[in-house]
Amino acid sequence: MISFAQSSDANLRGTAAPNVTVTARNVATGYTRVTTSGKDGSYALVSLPPGTYQVDAGTGTEHTVTLTVASTSTLNLAAAAPAVNAQNLGPVTVSATTLPEMTTSEVGTLVSQRDIATVPQITRNFLEFADTVPGMVFTVQQNGNTSLQSGGQAPSGINVYIDGIGQKNYVENGGITGQNNTQGNPFPQLAIGEYKVVTSNYKAEYDQISSAAVIAETKSGTNEYHGEVFGDWTDTRMRSMTPSETATGEKTPSHDKEYGFSFGGPIIKDKAHFFLAYEGKEYDTPITVVPGAASQQLISQLPASALAQLGPSGLPFKENLYFLKFDYEPTNRDRIEVSGKYRHETAITGTGTGVAASSALNQINYDRRFDIRWDHSADAWFNRLQLTYENAFFKPSAINIGNGSTYTPYNDQNTSILTVGAADPRGTQDKGQKGPAIQDDLTFNDLEWHGDHVIKMGAKYKLIQLIAQDAGEFNPQFTYDVTPTGTLSEPYQVLFPIALPGTSPIVRTNDKQFGAYIQDDWTVDQHLTLNLGVRWDYEETPSYLNFVTPQSVVNALYSQNPNAAPGVTYAQSLALGGVNVNDYISNGHNRHAQKNEFQPRFGFSYDINGDQQHVIHGGVGRSYDRTIYEILQLEQTKLALAEATITFPNQYHSCTPSPNCIPWNPAYLSGIGVLQGLLTGTTAGREVDLMNNHLKTPYSDQVSIGMRNQLGDWITDVTWAQVNRFQGVVFTLGNRWPNGAFWQGGGQPWSQSIPGFGNLIIANNGLTQKTQQVLISAQKPYTPESGWGINIAYTYTKAKQNNDNQDVTDQYAFDEATIQDYPYLTSAVAKHRLVVSGSNDAPWGLLFGYKLTLATPIPGINLACYGAPAPGNGSLGSGCLPYSYTPSGSRFLSGPIFGYRSIDFQITKNFKIYQNVSGYVRFDLLNAFNWNNYSDYIYNPGQNSVLNKVLVSYDPTGNIYGTPREVKLTLGVKF
Repeated sequence: MISFAQSSDANLRGTAAPNVTVTARNVATGYTRVTTSGKDGSYALVSLPPGTYQVDAGTGTEHTVTLTVASTSTLNLAAAAPAVNAQNLGPVTVSATTLPEMTTSEVGTLVSQRDIATVPQITRNFLEFADTVPGMVFTVQQNGNTSLQSGGQAPSGINVYIDGIGQKNYVENGGITGQNNTQGNPFPQLAIGEYKVVTSNYKAEYDQISSAAVIAETKSGTNEYHGEVFGDWTDTRMRSMTPSETATGEKTPSHDKEYGFSFGGPIIKDKAHFFLAYEGKEYDTPITVVPGAASQQLISQLPASALAQLGPSGLPFKENLYFLKFDYEPTNRDRIEVSGKYRHETAITGTGTGVAASSALNQINYDRRFDIRWDHSADAWFNRLQLTYENAFFKPSAINIGNGSTYTPYNDQNTSILTVGAADPRGTQDKGQKGPAIQDDLTFNDLEWHGDHVIKMGAKYKLIQLIAQDAGEFNPQFTYDVTPTGTLSEPYQVLFPIALPGTSPIVRTNDKQFGAYIQDDWTVDQHLTLNLGVRWDYEETPSYLNFVTPQSVVNALYSQNPNAAPGVTYAQSLALGGVNVNDYISNGHNRHAQKNEFQPRFGFSYDINGDQQHVIHGGVGRSYDRTIYEILQLEQTKLALAEATITFPNQYHSCTPSPNCIPWNPAYLSGIGVLQGLLTGTTAGREVDLMNNHLKTPYSDQVSIGMRNQLGDWITDVTWAQVNRFQGVVFTLGNRWPNGAFWQGGGQPWSQSIPGFGNLIIANNGLTQKTQQVLISAQKPYTPESGWGINIAYTYTKAKQNNDNQDVTDQYAFDEATIQDYPYLTSAVAKHRLVVSGSNDAPWGLLFGYKLTLATPIPGINLACYGAPAPGNGSLGSGCLPYSYTPSGSRFLSGPIFGYRSIDFQITKNFKIYQNVSGYVRFDLLNAFNWNNYSDYIYNPGQNSVLNKVLVSYDPTGNIYGTPREVKLTLGVKF
């Protein structure tokens, strides 16, 4: 799938006198567009940069209107109509009356510049304001990492389009480049004008997406010079204690600093302009090191040196963000824009739940993008030609070199309590994407047939190099049993990297992407509007398509199974268990790129009275996302630099003597070279990851129906939406017992590895998330006349998934033979969520803003191993039970019903310094009542075959979402 140029521009359509010239002039930049009305008087001006325009179709028809990002608005230019001053054709404007986009079929909401300027904010990540949109959740973890999620899907289902360019991350999770595992901001907030969030039923021009689209427009220079300088600050003294600090009675030193400036203006008045923005960010975030999933009894039995590493810690972070934009309008038919973004950040990360500070990573993250585009318009058509280039990489590495120690429950080796010492070698990575793209979008805006049509079509070719290194060659990880009576002194297992001669641990591939679409926005009459579209995408990833399974692996698969009867091959044992190795063995010619990614999209709106007061809207459609390269590359990197595992048998862990099952020797602690020497010249223990030869691209099917109303100054919307995502790629255990069974005697076939190799891990489609939501919004847009505005967003979510993993980004499922064997569990999404935000002007140059967020607890998802005999309860042959359990929440007004509670305020004092130079002082009070919004769980499923009634509770001394009560001070100057 490809990253198409999605329009962040505005469209204006309506009626005027027949065959007259319609002119729109941007009052800030002088940019002018013209078209001619049709024989019936209809006209359309497409792809206008959002802003305020003077529009007329001759004397007596003048109107001044404001167009908002990614909107289509109606303005009728009657010859005798009086001029209307500063009407707003979008949901919100700072200085004009609101006339919202009522007849769209999309399920979406505008985030205005007023929202960005006034709503309280934890971090200057502009995506945080999407939290005020029904169906969206912006999360700030205690370690400062942020994520944006829609429904039950992972953040990778989202795409963000800035000035029409998709920011999709092709290699990692996070949705967009630079947003995986980071405290950083994706773009300077000073450079964002406004943006629109569409949660479903987007048009055919939107691609590489399966949940929500964020369409943002950047600021441009105008005919006047303007700028801003700001700095904000908070530190240890300006915040309350975290729960962990309260437990220890001592604060961890911390500080947050963000600062920056913007400046823009004319190069040639009415012809050429520039805009520059910079923002810096320096954080030292307090984090709590807490155990992973384990009973309190086992946690207390950790070694003293490990227990001492639990508790408060810190995460330093630094980021620099730049954005520069030029525009040039040589004629009223042409516009050229050139822009670039530079982002660079460094951080200490990885510490938190189950990971001590000694196992942290030093993380480098950068994102560089360049864009040049040429717009040309005629009376009946508009064309945009665009060239882009991107270079984005994520490079974490271990801060310590040496041995790492992981402590696990003696009866559940798949669960980690705590890791200390040198970081896992798999934490060291080098993953990114770079390359150019060319695209062209053509719009016909003067077609008539049973109504008026605006038809948009486009195509794009992209050649982008994807690069992935999945691990470093150092830092062996020794694993120790923790029992009710103490931690065993000798490890039962070690994991360490070992290279395979003749292969490379770094994979590079030249990914080729092509896509095309056509979209018809058909105004049938004053009541009915149809949005009809279809897109098609195609992608070739040579490292997957042309991969040849090493002959040594093929030979091993078809060799004698040493644990089966003579004459029975390993492949035959797998076949008895439903695994056909021919589905995974690639000869370089039997894999083919998917060619059937057709995506029909249909939307409608019906204006009941034809006055834009009561509009029924809905739609259905399909949207393909993509399989991130982090998954596809494992077939090569896992084999080239394997994480070999050697087991040292003890009373809790048995294995068949082999190179990977040997007695413990203290000499193994002396260095990685000693361990690698145990397996030199052999592939024993080397994990083999194989991808299905017929992998499909994940996609979502969407359907929605709702009603939008304008009631006086209020705009309301009630929508039911369903988004189901299918064909997610997931890794499962390919091993089988000799008789084909996956469960035998209550155990899985982890010991039944490929002869001469290690475990077989296979990747298939099948991961599914299903989300139904009721989305309710009520907005009273801000106007200077009223002096206030408010936005109320309520979301009811019913989401489920066929996996028992709390982390929605996790691609592994080892608790069942296939992903189809998993039960559907309630996803880790709050069932009820309410966000109320708004702002008020006040005397003496004061401005107030506020935000209330309430959400019910997020379910904890896990595997309950409580001593039930095999085959036990549920579908697992181990006696374990997959479950999703919602813990008790906290009180707000009554009852323990809320998992997240926060009330935030801000007050700004504006004052004049000199002529057009003004200053401001702003105070943000975040989480005013210091509510603890816990993010860590205590799992206590039970024991002795008795399942507890309360399976999950919040960890009262663990990490939290958001922030403790915190005061932030901001100083700024505008000119």
